[in-house]
Amino acid sequence: MSKLYFTIIILSVMGIFTGLFGNQEEPEKKFPPVPAWEPENYMTIEAVVDRFKYYTDGKNDFVVYGNGTCVIVPDSLSDAEAINAADGILADIFGYHPDMNPKQMDDGNILIFYNHPAYTVLIVKDLEPQMGIIRNRHLDGLTQSEVLMTPMGPNKFDEFGMKALYGRSLFFMDAKNPKAVRVVRKSS
Repeated sequence: MSKLYFTIIILSVMGIFTGLFGNQEEPEKKFPPVPAWEPENYMTIEAVVDRFKYYTDGKNDFVVYGNGTCVIVPDSLSDAEAINAADGILADIFGYHPDMNPKQMDDGNILIFYNHPAYTVLIVKDLEPQMGIIRNRHLDGLTQSEVLMTPMGPNKFDEFGMKALYGRSLFFMDAKNPKAVRVVRKSS
């Protein structure tokens, strides 16, 4: 046999074994990455609006989405313009990947900040009865291959972090399928 023929046979056999035992293709990576978890929203829009007005001292117009995401928009826009501006902000965050910064607020609730003027309000008293579900599912709030560093280690979360992942999952749902439910005007 010639060296070329022998080389072709070896490479073909290696290709078969590689296909069977190694170099398995990675699952398709989607962009932007989204978590598998699409949780139920346990908070009312009225409670979210009330708390967000409190956090902003009533000084901003904002748009509220079906899962409680609040997006600050410029004052004096028509409702349609405000929703269009808020949709654009959600798209900017979603296309970049939502880095979250959750903070415990003075009223005991949690406000999640993103890299543009969009926020998720978590009404803690409404989440308490659902903590069993949130504890069991919070890791499904991570996106594919995502690792978040916490003081406890990579992808290890206390209850605050679990609630934050729940809230960010709500944001993802609003960003993937934006449905504005209310335009709130700043207080006089």
